[in-house]
Amino acid sequence: MIRLLLLCTCLIAQCAGAATTLHRLISDHAVLQRNKPVPLTGTTDSKAPVQILFDGELLGETSATNGKWRFELPAHPAGGPHQLIIKSNDTLTVNDLYFGDVWLTSGQSNMELTMARVEEAYPLDVAEADFPLIREFTVPDTYRFDGQNSDYSGGQWRSATQQNIRHLSAVAYYFARQIHLDQNVPIGIVNASLGGSPIEAWMHKDILSPYPDKIAAGERFADPAVDKQTRKDDKARSDSWYAKLHQSDEGLQSEVKWYDPELDDSAWQAITMPGNLPTNGKEFIGVWWLRKTLHLDEVPAEPVTLRLGRIVDADTAYINGHEVGGTGYQYPPRRYNVTPDMLKKGENVIAIRITSGGGSTGFVQDKAYFLGTDNARYPLAGEWHYKIAAKMPRLAGSTFIRWQPMGLYNAMIAPATRFPLTGALWYQGESNSGAPNDYAEKLTAMINHWRGQWQQPDMPFIIVQLTNFMARQAQPVQSNWAVLRDQQRQVGTLDNTASVVTLDVGEWNDIHPVNKATVGKRLALAARNIAYDQDIAYQGPVPTTAERQDDKVIVHFSHTGDGLTEASPLTQSFAIAGADNQYYWADVRISNDKVILSSAKVSQPLHVRYGWADNPEPGLFSSTGLPAAAFSMAVTSATNAD
Repeated sequence: MIRLLLLCTCLIAQCAGAATTLHRLISDHAVLQRNKPVPLTGTTDSKAPVQILFDGELLGETSATNGKWRFELPAHPAGGPHQLIIKSNDTLTVNDLYFGDVWLTSGQSNMELTMARVEEAYPLDVAEADFPLIREFTVPDTYRFDGQNSDYSGGQWRSATQQNIRHLSAVAYYFARQIHLDQNVPIGIVNASLGGSPIEAWMHKDILSPYPDKIAAGERFADPAVDKQTRKDDKARSDSWYAKLHQSDEGLQSEVKWYDPELDDSAWQAITMPGNLPTNGKEFIGVWWLRKTLHLDEVPAEPVTLRLGRIVDADTAYINGHEVGGTGYQYPPRRYNVTPDMLKKGENVIAIRITSGGGSTGFVQDKAYFLGTDNARYPLAGEWHYKIAAKMPRLAGSTFIRWQPMGLYNAMIAPATRFPLTGALWYQGESNSGAPNDYAEKLTAMINHWRGQWQQPDMPFIIVQLTNFMARQAQPVQSNWAVLRDQQRQVGTLDNTASVVTLDVGEWNDIHPVNKATVGKRLALAARNIAYDQDIAYQGPVPTTAERQDDKVIVHFSHTGDGLTEASPLTQSFAIAGADNQYYWADVRISNDKVILSSAKVSQPLHVRYGWADNPEPGLFSSTGLPAAAFSMAVTSATNAD
């Protein structure tokens, strides 16, 4: 009996040790690049040859070297489904494999943002999603500083159907849908994105050599002990701060909790919401509570939504003493499910506990605040009552190791570089807006490096420029966001590269605007031109020259279609300046492919800007409906009259 157990144990160990693996990008439901050989790579502990069968036919075999094996899958036209079998001492089967066009999508949160986050704006797109041949592989969020990963630790291919649509990148989905319908081939998306990430995190060490401080910042965490201790210290500091906050919160520590509907809040101060906690210009760090009584004539028969727009910074929401939801930071939309048993006919008390980490705190304006459904809503804007429950010192920021230089390239990009692509989409920049002046240099180096790693020197690369964001200014101002957009525009002039303008689809009060459909469609227009060689307009008006004639500036544009159009008044779009470099809004007149500018305050204009603000007025478009990019130009003397 003992011998039998030992024999079984040895056989199990041998089988386990001989397990054959295949790169995770080649797994069930994968889309592989059509018309190009595709490398198959994996590992095995077996001494037996590794056989590759495709649709039941033996393509060949290979042997492992140091436990690693490789085989090249011949080029295939678009189509499927196919079955791939890898056989050694064990058998690995990949089903429902298709060939089509594969696009890498990368960047930060606006590329990462899923369809679930925009469902409120596009309910039918979610409800009716039925594109089984659009598939996304979402790369797991991870980092590495001591070398490059050769494979992913997890991830799976998901199709754009009802079961999965809410998990897919919204920008990538809208792009893929347009290309799929245009090309009639399967579309694969390899989505390697991470919210908050700066460009340096996506760059290889070699191209960061001009920035030794960045290399040092990343390499510091190559030591696992430093990584572990830093995360431990960050967590301990955060846990201690929140524990003290909880203990100091009068709303949670008092005998009658502030979410209790029986609490007497008649002495609380009135406040109109949406709006901010009044702080007399001082920073507030701590907790404050809001309460509102809502009268219901009847209790809804079905669950309803407590829609609380956006709240700065974190919140926990209660109805009649029931906790209905909470969000730990300011950006996500608040949509909390409320069941009928939580409500009652007559007076219902809504209580919101808000935690502020500093700066302005409150309900963000121009967002939806209601209790109900799309068909029947009880508005929550108006009078609330509030009280401060705790004040705290500022919590020191976290280290955010995952955003350090090189880490995301090594872990999230490098494993995909063996696999051929049609092209890449890049939506990033918000995290570099604090120091934007060298962004074009970094992005150019990154594009060239990625193309080299994929061994596709002409690989199409399409950039999404930053959208309009933050409060609109009444006068011309300096703007880091405008500088970064201009840097993105410059990179878009490289061969087989495009820069997509989104100045008209942002939201002043949300760094994550919901209009991802327009972004995806404009990316698709650019792709159809530079990747699929279609002669279509994909960019808006591009300034070519700015000439001075007396006290006027004549700006000439290309890519105007049948001429420039004014989608909205241009009274705060163009600004001109003289020798003192002081900019003033210009009076604007459009004439075919030209814009004629003047200002009574500038007699000899030397500089012109358009859309040069965090949140500019994006009024200039081509006749094809595409917006002009923000730009800044020197004005030259005219060579002849116009």
